[in-house]
Amino acid sequence: MDFIFNVIHWNIDQEIFKIGSFGLRYYSLCWLLAFAVSYVLMLKVFKREGKSQEDLDKLTIYIFLGTLIGARIGHCLFYEFNYYIQHPLEMILPFRKINGSWELTGFMGLASHGGAIGILTALYMYARKTKTDFLWIADKLVLVVPVAGAFIRIGNFFNSEILGKPADLSLPWAVVFTQEDSIPRHPAQLYEALGYILLFVLLWVMYQKNQQSKPGLLFGIFLVILFTIRFVIEFFKENQEAFENDMTFNMGQVLSIPFIIVGLYLILRKPKETAKKS
Repeated sequence: MDFIFNVIHWNIDQEIFKIGSFGLRYYSLCWLLAFAVSYVLMLKVFKREGKSQEDLDKLTIYIFLGTLIGARIGHCLFYEFNYYIQHPLEMILPFRKINGSWELTGFMGLASHGGAIGILTALYMYARKTKTDFLWIADKLVLVVPVAGAFIRIGNFFNSEILGKPADLSLPWAVVFTQEDSIPRHPAQLYEALGYILLFVLLWVMYQKNQQSKPGLLFGIFLVILFTIRFVIEFFKENQEAFENDMTFNMGQVLSIPFIIVGLYLILRKPKETAKKS
């Protein structure tokens, strides 16, 4: 990483180390940290709420699978629908048919909105299985989701992906991702990560000060602020797919709107009145 003419030249090796055929990448490390830090924080919440670590372990499995499956399917359906509708097997297998033969490619593409849908689906299944109130567990889970999202966006930065739009050379933090091109760009990944960290602090303070808040309130605030952050930051990002160039708002922004609407409903709705004691 070099600073030249007020521009950061980012050319870090994506692999931290390599032993034989195994290499640990910064992006993979950020994913691991996202789940590890989230787990530690949620354990504190569960202990405070009188829940067991066993309950958290079950929830973690649901959320881990929901995140990966949702993010993968979301990418395939939202961004490369025409390809994957003709190659549905490649949605769930880390292989792609290239020049008539199957090659190991890994899961090419994960979508955060798909991950969000996967998490909510997993949360619903967990709540139903354990007979836990959905809004109660959602209010607790959103306390850690922003910090996990921040780690993942930092991983994107290390991976030189999800690039920002070109920036003026006068911008002191403009970044040239030299593995991609020589254009100074907005570090949109870091903008988004910073927004998520601030949201994490806000939600955590609210939880600490008002543990008995209206069910679904923290969940609603999370949805409105996080997806508003995502909507705004998209203006600083390059579109992920060519078809988005003809859209007024890109796919990331379009997919954010329903989440914001649901969040506003949860914030503004009146809580159910408890039955009067006889």
